[in-house]
Amino acid sequence: MFTVKKLVLASIVLVGACPQPGNAQSNAGLKTQINQKAESLEKKVVAWRRDFHQNPELGNREFQTSAKVAAHLRSLGMEVQVNVAKTGVVGILKGGKPGPVVALRADMDGLPVTERVDIPFKSQVSTEYNGQKTGVMHACGHDTHVAMLMGAAEALASVRADLKGTVKFIFQPAEEGAPVGEEGGAKLMVKEGVLDNPKVDAIFGLHINSMTEVGTIKYRPGATMAAVDQYAIKIKGKQTHGANPWAGVDPIVTAAQVVMGLQTIVSRNLSITDKPAVVTVGAILGGIRQNIIPEEVNMIGTIRTFSPEHQALVHRRINEIATNIAESVGAKAEVSVEIMYPVTYNDPKLTDQMVPTLEALAGKDNVLITPAQTGAEDFSFFQQKVPGFFYFLGGMPKGRKIEDAAPHHTPDFYIDEGSLVLGMKSLCHLTVDYMEQKGK
Repeated sequence: MFTVKKLVLASIVLVGACPQPGNAQSNAGLKTQINQKAESLEKKVVAWRRDFHQNPELGNREFQTSAKVAAHLRSLGMEVQVNVAKTGVVGILKGGKPGPVVALRADMDGLPVTERVDIPFKSQVSTEYNGQKTGVMHACGHDTHVAMLMGAAEALASVRADLKGTVKFIFQPAEEGAPVGEEGGAKLMVKEGVLDNPKVDAIFGLHINSMTEVGTIKYRPGATMAAVDQYAIKIKGKQTHGANPWAGVDPIVTAAQVVMGLQTIVSRNLSITDKPAVVTVGAILGGIRQNIIPEEVNMIGTIRTFSPEHQALVHRRINEIATNIAESVGAKAEVSVEIMYPVTYNDPKLTDQMVPTLEALAGKDNVLITPAQTGAEDFSFFQQKVPGFFYFLGGMPKGRKIEDAAPHHTPDFYIDEGSLVLGMKSLCHLTVDYMEQKGK
């Protein structure tokens, strides 16, 4: 006999067994569709990447790259904005259902590096940069970033009716820095309102890594990549004959003392067990002849820090050390420090929320926490305005030793294209999972 109690229990079981709107089952189905689409796009994405690699463009000069990106986004039926922060492109994909706005970013610029890698799509582009002839190369993997985001755009557009929100695709110029005298990069994009209209709720970005094996994803909560500043020190002495150094004030010897003094900032002024820091002297320029002690010497260098407190301390100590050493020998030091990029800071709450998405996609054993990186990223400007999550995608061929892999920004930099599908999928999965969780 089927009692009322049994009927109620049966109803509860049936309701629980049916897929409900917005639950894990419906989202899993959406991600299956995205995975299939991403896999079908692999050849197209590889072709895009090779085209961009063979035809690299420097910051604020990504004219061909941005034109190809804009044409692709228009073909997907998106609202497209061009000439954003000089050569940037923004595509807006409106999902079929209401929800948050997710931004995905890729940087587009190459570097003044002459490629040595023997591949069929090797860059033959050359130019003049800062008065020197040089090759142009995608020596940091931005070509893969553009291609993967174009693929992610097509994959997400294919399921737009089921998307619970809006996706803003940001193709950014000049991540490596704008030409002298120009603005550019993420800072200019933010200034021009790229995170508004519609207002972005969260932003995701990835960076390929030539020294991490394909199939691996790395991330870090909180401070992930360093703030970067650059400094210049002009030391003014008194010119004299090299045979009579006592008749002048030697800025070269003074500069040598300043270099050694600067090394004590990290070793003696900072708590390096708390956060790392770097103070590097990159160039010393002075003098014209072996028997003339010059009037002045110019020094330039870079600073890397992971907190505003350390940044302020390093700036102060550079000024104190250079000024006081110069004064002690009768010279004068003029110090200037320019703040470049802030810390790339992964919002801890957003990171905790999204790491399970990457673990489900790549496997928990393949998603690892990375040490803080002393490299810098202007993705940090986006993260200053909205919660952001920036992670690293392995691009080193499986089985290769790390010591045999060329670092970024070098002529032998190489990326295994087997990483591109995982990169596409990761951007898409983060998007749909964030929309799902934000909508609850």
